[in-house]
Amino acid sequence: MLENYEETRKAASGGNQTNLNLNKVRDIPVLLPPLEEQAEIVSRVEQLFTFADQIEQRVKVAQARVNHLTQAIRTKAFRGELTVECRAQNSDLITGENSAEALLSRIKAEREMAKPGKQAQRLKAK
Repeated sequence: MLENYEETRKAASGGNQTNLNLNKVRDIPVLLPPLEEQAEIVSRVEQLFTFADQIEQRVKVAQARVNHLTQAIRTKAFRGELTVECRAQNSDLITGENSAEALLSRIKAEREMAKPGKQAQRLKAK
């Protein structure tokens, strides 16, 4: 349609604001692949959507497992039940941004920002 824009505009009729009537729109050539190729395109797109749905489901299941495991590890850590073996098997969940040290730093920072004087400073900074 964009390629034939000027031709399409010339085909329109009317006064200040030209219009295309149904007959003129029907006369605009639209190239389509053969039906067999269209069916193949639809089939491949449907396969890709099915694959995307499967991946989305896997991600949801994995995210739920990670959330559950992270919570279980934190519970064990606060109870003092975190064994050397457990820490070794799940090191990615207890280091970096998930470490107890990082968690305590975030809690301290949030508490500091919650103090009345700090809120006023934070608002001024924005």
